Amino acid sequence: MSKKYSNRLVNATEMVNNAKKKKYAVGHFNINNLEWTKALLEAAQSSKTPIIIGASEGAIKYMGGYKVVAQMTNALLEELDINVPVALHLDHGQSVESAKKAIDAGFSSVMFDGSHLGFEENMQKTNEVLEYAKLHEVSVEAEIGSIGGEEDGVIGDGELGDPEEAKQITDLGINILAAGIGNIHGQYPENWKGLSFDTLEKISKAANKPMVLHGGSGIPQEQVKKAIKLGISKINVNTECQLAFAEATKKYVQEGKVDINKGFDPRKLLQPGAQAIKDTFDELTNWFGCKGKA
Repeated sequence: MSKKYSNRLVNATEMVNNAKKKKYAVGHFNINNLEWTKALLEAAQSSKTPIIIGASEGAIKYMGGYKVVAQMTNALLEELDINVPVALHLDHGQSVESAKKAIDAGFSSVMFDGSHLGFEENMQKTNEVLEYAKLHEVSVEAEIGSIGGEEDGVIGDGELGDPEEAKQITDLGINILAAGIGNIHGQYPENWKGLSFDTLEKISKAANKPMVLHGGSGIPQEQVKKAIKLGISKINVNTECQLAFAEATKKYVQEGKVDINKGFDPRKLLQPGAQAIKDTFDELTNWFGCKGKA
């Protein structure tokens, strides 16, 4: 057994297992650039909160590649002296190859999203990822059903997961299960029907593994808390931080601060957005129950 990721990164297994046992959920926060990553790590450290840093294939490409993301995260962990548990997770990996690339680059956790495939092919490819991940002590997340909405060009209609499929795929030995339970990526429409708690309860019982709630941004607090009680141990957040960042940056520009005292300097221009990410992290991790659990 060998680990390709740094000594400061951990895989997500212990984090989500503790969350499942103690009935809270670990926050998985997607990153988009250096400022995003730094803000989240500083917020996690200051509040003594475990965190899963997520990067989608599209965000990884935008930031320069798998190695750039892994090495940037590792360097920040060292330079900022971050000592809370941090996992670096490939979010919605669409192929076995992308999962292997992430592992080789130093990611400590990967998701293989085979929900767009037939179930047998999803099983086969999930197992292939799992076998490679085991060699490097990397945690693996798999998905059944599909998450509604669109993320990086992947479109799901929001198919509800099947409990029997959940049991079969978790029996492979995965660490975390994602399943469609009425959740969607992006902002929730006004006519959204809400989470299917009946589906969640059946899948959670069949799988007996920590489960993840994708599309966590915008779900009402009472539904989030109920989902955690029924087996959700990891909640993915992206849109909520993006909206907070955009709003804070827009306010800074509209107030004319960009034209005062070299306010155009990126270090000043991006600071309000970075603070908004920290504030969002603090608010949501409080909801999730993971705040201070490092």
